[in-house]
Amino acid sequence: MNEPSRIIVTGASGQIGTELLQALCRKHGPDNVVAADIQPLSAQAPACRFESLDVTKARLLEDILKKHRAGTVYHLAAILSASGEKNPQLAWDVNMSGTFNILEAARKLGLTRIFIPSSIAAFGPETPRVLTPQETVLRPKTMYGLTKVAGELLADYYVARFGIDVRGCRFPGIISHGALPGGGTTDYAVAIFYEAVKFGRYSCFLEPDTRLPMMYMPDCLKSIFDLMAADFKNLRHHSDFNVTAMSFTPAELAAEIRRHLPGFEIDYQPDFRQAIADSWPQSLDDSAARAEWNWKPDYDLAAMTADMIAVLKKRQDEGRLAY
Repeated sequence: MNEPSRIIVTGASGQIGTELLQALCRKHGPDNVVAADIQPLSAQAPACRFESLDVTKARLLEDILKKHRAGTVYHLAAILSASGEKNPQLAWDVNMSGTFNILEAARKLGLTRIFIPSSIAAFGPETPRVLTPQETVLRPKTMYGLTKVAGELLADYYVARFGIDVRGCRFPGIISHGALPGGGTTDYAVAIFYEAVKFGRYSCFLEPDTRLPMMYMPDCLKSIFDLMAADFKNLRHHSDFNVTAMSFTPAELAAEIRRHLPGFEIDYQPDFRQAIADSWPQSLDDSAARAEWNWKPDYDLAAMTADMIAVLKKRQDEGRLAY
């Protein structure tokens, strides 16, 4: 009797991967989900199957997909924006070779469905920054952004040329309490919560008025599952849906945190990440996602802030706030 196909998550130890893995295990059972990453999983990860995987190794990737009779793959392994500027060659190798290897494996093995996230890093300074359209100029100035544009085009090619079902969202900054910051420019909006709860102050690497689109992790997971469940026939776009939930500045976030932690202090020491943020949108038009698969977020700034602080304060009270 053949085993059922399994769900593979690459980059499973990253920010999105950590919480997506938990959600998939709850939904499908841990025996039907395989975590794959070049790094070991954290102690908090669900007790699912694990494979050590460097996504640039095409043969190893195909062997793992065959071993587990993979049907659906969530390909999250990537070098993020700030880390990519420190090592652009590695970012190109991991992000582009990994994406190409996943798509080629999908073509060869007949995988059912692939999710490959894109990012607001795909946009650049020539892009309209307010309510950035779905169809617009894509001329990023970071290696991470370059790989995301190329990845979108490559995925769309595999949809059109080979009929592969590839889907993806251009994610804004993702805020979560499930994993520590992983080298992204919007990571200030994660670190600020940990430092606010633990130390009562935060030194921000962006200017106070730097407005960026953001999303809370529960909405990030909701967008992934909603898009993956949509009828392929209803999708005019595939790998590049704008999605967003809120837009705010570091100063606005700090003010919201002070509603819960009145003594919280913040100072601003912008670094090289400021130039990256200045090349990105301030807000997104996600009407295509709303029209094609009924996208709608649940969390705004106030709800997200209240939940983040409640979760992290509980961990601190229990002696479990690792940072």
